[in-house]
Amino acid sequence: MTTVVFEALRMRRRRTRRSRGFGVTGIVATAVVGLAVLAALLAPVIAPYDPNEVDFGLTYRPMEPWALLGTDGSGRDILSRLLYGARTSLLGPAVVVLVAAVVGTLLALVAAISGGWVDRILSRIFDIGFAFPGLLLAILAVSVLGPGFTTAVLALAIAYIPFIARIVRSVAVGEMSLPYLSALVTVGQSRTRIAGRHLLPAVMPTVLAQSTISFGYAMVDLAALSFLGLGVQPPDADWGLMISEGQRGVLQGYWEEATFAGLAIVIVVAAVSLIGDRLADRVSLNREGR
Repeated sequence: MTTVVFEALRMRRRRTRRSRGFGVTGIVATAVVGLAVLAALLAPVIAPYDPNEVDFGLTYRPMEPWALLGTDGSGRDILSRLLYGARTSLLGPAVVVLVAAVVGTLLALVAAISGGWVDRILSRIFDIGFAFPGLLLAILAVSVLGPGFTTAVLALAIAYIPFIARIVRSVAVGEMSLPYLSALVTVGQSRTRIAGRHLLPAVMPTVLAQSTISFGYAMVDLAALSFLGLGVQPPDADWGLMISEGQRGVLQGYWEEATFAGLAIVIVVAAVSLIGDRLADRVSLNREGR
């Protein structure tokens, strides 16, 4: 009797979570990310000033009507630099996640559909890559190849491939054990066809959820690389670089540049993480309901 009651409660919670969808928090998070993307796309139109225009006569001005967020140590408008900085701060993680998701998913499908020694070798490679922090690998790569936005993005994308591939491979292996896929293999259908028509659509929700979560991590990592001087280079605008450049102002009592750039990163990362959590919940609920 107790087991029946617990099962009924579990099914009720599951239906409630499904009907709730993204919820208010998810909708707000999506709106925040949408506004950030819109600001990045429209930066040349809505930015009040040239983000790289230097005027040493206007250094460290407080927030005023003509400079809503003040100016930095070079007299540049902070609001304009935040708007332009959204472009590299959002584009970089998007490229990292796109490359890692595409390559990682392909490798995961190869491992799941091949099985045997291919799966064992790829799984060991995924485990080894997963054991090393992505930021550390990116720092090593950038140190060898030289600093810059492109180098940092590519290095971090390579570091993220095992992270996504490992998770997608576990889902794909579970799918391959299902009766309908086992039957297709038994009747001699091409493994490539099985992977493309059946396995890939089955793992795509997991890929999407994991990519969304990884976006936040990639954004923080790229900001850290720019902060260390290994990512976006001056005078280009980038939120991580603005925090680094704003350190001098904080020591002198001018907190605006570093604080607003840091808040931008925190808000966007938190919003993307909430969206990723909602997507992951929906994926797990769909798998439970199968």
